[in-house]
Amino acid sequence: MRRDQFIHSLLGLALAGGTTRAAWAAANLKMMIPANPGGGWDTTGRTLGRALQDSGQAASVTFENKGGAAGALGLAQFLNASKGDPNALMVMGAVMIGGLISTKSPLSLATATPLARLTSEYNVFVLPENSPFKTMKDVVDQLKKDPGSIKWGGGSRGSTEHIAAAMIAQEAGVDPAKINYVPFRGGGEATAAVLGGNVSVGGSGYSEFQQYIDAGKMKAIGVTAPERLKGVNVPTLKEQGIAVDIGNWRGIYGAPGLNAEQRKALIEMIGKAVQHKTWTEALDKNGWTPALLTGDAFAQFVERDSAALRQTMTRAGMLG
Repeated sequence: MRRDQFIHSLLGLALAGGTTRAAWAAANLKMMIPANPGGGWDTTGRTLGRALQDSGQAASVTFENKGGAAGALGLAQFLNASKGDPNALMVMGAVMIGGLISTKSPLSLATATPLARLTSEYNVFVLPENSPFKTMKDVVDQLKKDPGSIKWGGGSRGSTEHIAAAMIAQEAGVDPAKINYVPFRGGGEATAAVLGGNVSVGGSGYSEFQQYIDAGKMKAIGVTAPERLKGVNVPTLKEQGIAVDIGNWRGIYGAPGLNAEQRKALIEMIGKAVQHKTWTEALDKNGWTPALLTGDAFAQFVERDSAALRQTMTRAGMLG
C-alpha cells in the first residue's frame, strides 16, 4: 500500500466513529506541566503520562514544563498554542485557581476543556533542620511578636500553602497582609529553600517533603488536613488549636475547542490509565488520595471550588 493510501485509510477509520477518531488522534499526547520540575504538578503529570502509556492508552507522551505565576504562564501558552488539539493535555489544580484569583489575572480556564480531577493532597508545614523553632506554637508566638520575621516559603502566590499561612495568621490575630510569604515556581525550589535554611517555614504537599522529613533534614510541625494523615505522625493544625483545614487537589484539562467525542475519548483514556498499577502504586508511594471526578461533574466542582477559594482568600485578607 502506498503511503498516501495508508494515510487515507487512517483518516477513513478516524471518520468512521467519534471515539475512534479521537483515540487515534490522541495516540501521541503532549502534556503541559505549568510548573518547574520537581513539584506536585510535575510528578502528577509525568506519572499520569507513564500510566497512559503502560495501560496502552497512548503510544507516547511528551512533557513541557513552563513554570511561573501559579501556572498562569503555562496556562497562557496552553490556551494559545493548543486550540482544537485532541493530543494536548494540561495538569492543573487548586493552586492554579487560587493564583488566578489572587493576581486578578485576565486568564481563565473557561475556554479549556475540563477532563478529570485526579487526586487530593494536604499540605504539611516544615522547619529547616537548624531552625530555632521546635513547634507550630513557637512559629505562631513569633508571628504575633513580629509578623515579618517569619519567612514562609511555598508555591506560587495563591497556592494552598499561601492561603493556609494567611489563615494561620488570621487565626492568631495577625493581619494576613503582613505575613512575609516567599513564592517559588515549583516544589524543587521550595525544597531547596527549606534545606538551605533560607525560609523560616516551608509548606508543600506531604509527598514533596516526605523523604527529607524521614531523613531528619526537615521537621514537620503541622498538616492542613481535618485529621492525621494515614501512617504519618504529624499533628493537624486543628489539634494545635488552629482552625485551619484546606486541601490541594490536582486535575487534567484538555485543549480549548474540543468536540464532545474527543472529550469523551480522552476521559475514557484517563479513566483506564488511573486503574493501571503504574498509577495506583504511585498513589500509595506519594500519599495521594484518589479523587477521580470527570466531565461535567468535574467542571461543576471547579466552579464551586473557585467560589469557595475566593471567599476564603477574601476572609484571609489576600485580595486587598
